[in-house]
Formats: sequence, C-alpha cells, structure tokens
Amino acid sequence: MNLTATLSLLDRHLADPATGWSMGSFGAIAEFRHDPGERAQTGPLMRVTARGGVQLSLPPELQPVACETLSPRAGLWGQALMLCLPTDLSAMSRRAGLTELGPDRAALRPQDRDAVLFDMGLAQPQVDFCIRTADPALLTTLRAAAGHSLMTPGNPAMAAILAAHPHRIALTRLGRVEVFQKIGGPDTGGVSPAGPHTHVLPQLLRAGRTHSANQAIPAGLVPCAGLYPAGPFTTGEGREKPYDPEAARAWAWLYERFGPADLVLLKAELMQHLRAGVSPDVLILPDGREQRRALRVGLRQAARDAELDEALVRAWALAHDGGVEAIEDTPERLGH
Repeated sequence: MNLTATLSLLDRHLADPATGWSMGSFGAIAEFRHDPGERAQTGPLMRVTARGGVQLSLPPELQPVACETLSPRAGLWGQALMLCLPTDLSAMSRRAGLTELGPDRAALRPQDRDAVLFDMGLAQPQVDFCIRTADPALLTTLRAAAGHSLMTPGNPAMAAILAAHPHRIALTRLGRVEVFQKIGGPDTGGVSPAGPHTHVLPQLLRAGRTHSANQAIPAGLVPCAGLYPAGPFTTGEGREKPYDPEAARAWAWLYERFGPADLVLLKAELMQHLRAGVSPDVLILPDGREQRRALRVGLRQAARDAELDEALVRAWALAHDGGVEAIEDTPERLGH
C-alpha cells in the first residue's frame, strides 16, 4: 500500500469512534479515543475533543506493522497497527531531567498555545513525554525542579503534577497526542478516566525498551504511534461485547497487508490445514516465540470461523494453544 492510500486509511480511522490511538514508549504512553457523537474539531490527520486530541504527521519512511498479541483471557487476542519509523528517524530528545521548553505554539487548540511545555525528562528513545500548564503555582514548582529527575523519591514536582493534573503531551516524529483529562489516581477513584488518558509506569520504563516484547516489530523499526481498530469481542474501554465478525474481517484485511510476511504466511498455511481437515500432529511447532504466538492467535481466530470443523479446530487448539505467555504490556492496550 502506497503512502497516499495509507494516509487515506488512517484518516478514515481518525473519524471512527471505535478506533483508539496512542503515542509513547514501553512505560510512558498517551492514548486518545472519542465517543460516537462527541463534538470534535477536525483537520488533516487531526481530531480534537474537549478531553484530548491526536494529530499525525507522516513522512514517506512510515512503515505500518500489524501486531497481534495473546490475551490473558482464554480464546481472545489483542490487535494493533503500529506506525513505525526506522530507528535513526524515530529518535527524540531523550532528556533525562525536567526541562522547560517554552510556550507550546504547536498545541492543537489555540487557547493552549501560551501555556508552558515541560519535558518530563523520561529519556525515552522515541517520545518526548511532556506536561503543559499555565498554572502559576505549578510553574513555580516545576521551574525550581528543572534539571532533576521526576523519578527521584520525594521530588515535590511529581506530587505537584499529580495534584494539579496538567495536560499531558506525547510528542513523536509522527505527531502528538494531547490529554486534557485528570491523571488517574486518588482524584479519579484510582482508575484512568474513560477516553483520553495517560500512563507513566516506572517499572516498565526501567526495562529501557521501545515497545513490548509481545509485539512482533521487525528489527530496525521503532513504533512511534499506534492505531487500535474496533475489537471483535471487547470495546475500546475493555468491556465485553457480542462477537463482531465484521470487526474481525476488517482486522484480518489489515493484518494481511501490514503483518510481518513470515507470520502472515504461517497463519495462511494453518488455515489451509484446517480447511483440508489435516490432523494437528502433522505440524512441527515453530521454534520462534513470534511464530508460536502467531499460530496460537490463528487458532483462536479459527475457532470463530463457522465454516471450519469445530472438533478439528478444538483438537488443534489442545495441541498447540497451551501454556500462558507472559503478558508484559500493562495495562492492556486499547482494542483488546
């Protein structure tokens, strides 16, 4: 798919309230989605509501990669179209201390463009994770802590941020996500607000990875944004819903075009075996972790296919979809 067609695809998903978006890294992420009928400002590759916004800026080097993950819930899977760049083109500032960047003249809403942007100093490879505020008291506290790590125990700036709920801004080479809602914590009942929200998880940041090991991103690429299309059995907020075969077909179309070629081929061969009535004992289990995951996801998807022999699919699942994979990306991504 050429860049023009990809841009058209992404623009259609921006208008779809069933699609979620993210920018960030492994441990620091900003997420955006909107509700059906929610009032929104729109523009080229942009959508902004009263709760947050997303804007994409996509270079010719963009490489979408369709990823599937095993859900901890039996029979289910996760899915995302990760928007990647070559490693050298994905790099951001990697500031290691709180840094004032000045007024955010590129803010998505005009009323936010005089507020001051601060890089939180998380030193992440592909995202500058920032906060934005015009609050005089918070500005004073942040400026006093400039140059220091927010992760230092007892740093008053972090407590002030959690109390003041400034806007959070994730900046990557593919654009920005802005979140205007409160930070999940004591003021929100201990849960993240529905819709746009952020997560900064120090235990994951310490891993120093650009993305979860559960995502099959080809070497040399770094995911800078994520698109989470409608899931077949859960809403974007993770609530269960009746199985949606149309959403499953739409995802299968994306995976065939943007999934890693070897995994797409492996799943196609699996379906050929199932349609031909082949016994599961003929398969030599793939050695690679990503290949085994693709096989297991394929079997979970095959279980939803009414045209296949149910008993045969169950036999294959018993043989090849056993065990529990470590679920490393927490909390669960949108679109599961």
